[in-house]
Amino acid sequence: QAPLVESGGGLVQPGGSLRLSCAASGTIFGGAFMGWYRQAPGKQRELVASISGSGTINYADSVKGRFTISKEYARNTLPLQMDSLKPEDTAVYYCNARRNSPPLYNYWGKGTQVTVSS
Repeated sequence: QAPLVESGGGLVQPGGSLRLSCAASGTIFGGAFMGWYRQAPGKQRELVASISGSGTINYADSVKGRFTISKEYARNTLPLQMDSLKPEDTAVYYCNARRNSPPLYNYWGKGTQVTVSS
């Protein structure tokens, strides 16, 4: 089983909502930094939202007030609720989990496409 598996992408109209989810194995979920990144065509991958191992949450300025990240410990999932979507949110969204102290790891999911278009 892959360490991280994203789901929930799709096509949505501007102003609509989508909920992405990242399923992680229990061994990497608890103390890891976990985040959602996105990469649009021709652009660099950028951090969208993250939760540190201690629970600190950060958002990119471009999504503040519209996106919400959380950790569902009972299911070992990392949802990203995306509301008021804009065409510029169109990208492949990737889940990341990493730990900078032993045991070290840096896992990426394969990504899920989000397209915002009328």
